[in-house]
Amino acid sequence: MAHFAKLDENNVVIFVTVGRDEDNGKEAELSARSGDVYKQTSYNTYGGVHANGGTPLRKNYAGIGYTYDSQRDAFIPPKPFASWVLNETTCLWNAPTPMPTDNKYYQWNESTLAWVEFSNTPAEENQ
Repeated sequence: MAHFAKLDENNVVIFVTVGRDEDNGKEAELSARSGDVYKQTSYNTYGGVHANGGTPLRKNYAGIGYTYDSQRDAFIPPKPFASWVLNETTCLWNAPTPMPTDNKYYQWNESTLAWVEFSNTPAEENQ
């Protein structure tokens, strides 16, 4: 199955639909037929890598709210925090400092620009 992202006037994805395999690679034809703008996206592509070893398409699978960047020919997710920077290779957002890799749980604190450890203990155990 082929997947296609419908873009608004600002190249923001407003929905993703499944097309016929014969439509694969034919977003210009789909766009002309409907009057809307569609770009093909690959369900198996994330960070510029195809999960099954195939050819990655447009860096990331499109999701609602993603932006299509025609210069990079890539779908870019919404920026999660103002301080994060775009990784040009993956077209994903990176924190200014890497998250610790010590098997603990962290969340980003934008006001301190740091990763903060948190507990994943169920709420009933905290009472």
